[in-house]
Amino acid sequence: MLVLCLTVCTLKLCAQEHGGAPATDTIKADSKLKAGSIEPYWLTVTYDKTTHIIFPSKIKYVDLGSEFLIAGKAEEADNVLRIKAAIRDFEPETNFSVITEDGHFYNFDVFYSRYPSTLNYDVLKMLQTEEKEKVNDVLFENLGDTQPSLTEAALKTIYNRDKKLIKHIGSYSFGISFLLQGIYIYNGKYYFHIQVKNKSNVPFYVDFITFKIADKKTTRRTAVQESEMKPLRVYLPLESINANRSERNVILLDQFTLDDDKVFRIEIFEKNGGRHQILEVENTDLIRAKPVTDLKLIF
Repeated sequence: MLVLCLTVCTLKLCAQEHGGAPATDTIKADSKLKAGSIEPYWLTVTYDKTTHIIFPSKIKYVDLGSEFLIAGKAEEADNVLRIKAAIRDFEPETNFSVITEDGHFYNFDVFYSRYPSTLNYDVLKMLQTEEKEKVNDVLFENLGDTQPSLTEAALKTIYNRDKKLIKHIGSYSFGISFLLQGIYIYNGKYYFHIQVKNKSNVPFYVDFITFKIADKKTTRRTAVQESEMKPLRVYLPLESINANRSERNVILLDQFTLDDDKVFRIEIFEKNGGRHQILEVENTDLIRAKPVTDLKLIF
């Protein structure tokens, strides 16, 4: 043992003499990394019961630390994570991480318990008392260099502010009104604020909504050229508009402009019905978009 210790000490001294990094450098590097560490939350799981965690936004990514855990998004609820123990009475501590659509990163340490005191968690309630997660932003490629939390704040502010900036774009038929409330812009992205009103006694169930750049209507029999655009974010799921009610939403799209012979069409289709509506936006409407920076954002 003494010979081994002397050999190790000799190797360390030789490394330092030949320009090797001293131990103090390792300590300094570790200290700098710890300054940016994200403290994990902890929870207990069990084998016979499922734990549910409700996040404020849709789940984009989940990574489990070991095979001791099984997890998945709840069906038809993209912001709810189901997690439980894959085997009984596992002893080592394990962990998992979650990234949500609003760009927040969450880390959890997990322990096994036969009788967990809590099975259901609401992350939003936790964030209302703890502010640290607001700095744990993850950048998504489709948002460019805009922090997801800032994007979410803009969507939320436009929705809650509920201002009607545009009064000339809308469609109406069979008791359904489809209106464009406003267009906002920030950092290369458009925010379209739409509203659907149902003044009939028959509920309107949304099948899907499309966003397309298309040729303007023409009397000539020519092929219509269309280019579909995919939303980057949708603030709320828009599934139905009940009788004599209205619903609104805010949709995020990449910035674009139009040629003189093109329009931007937003179409909403009724499930098992024919009351679909069309909005047509021209280039003059796009270039008058209101800057998001003029708003007082709600976080």
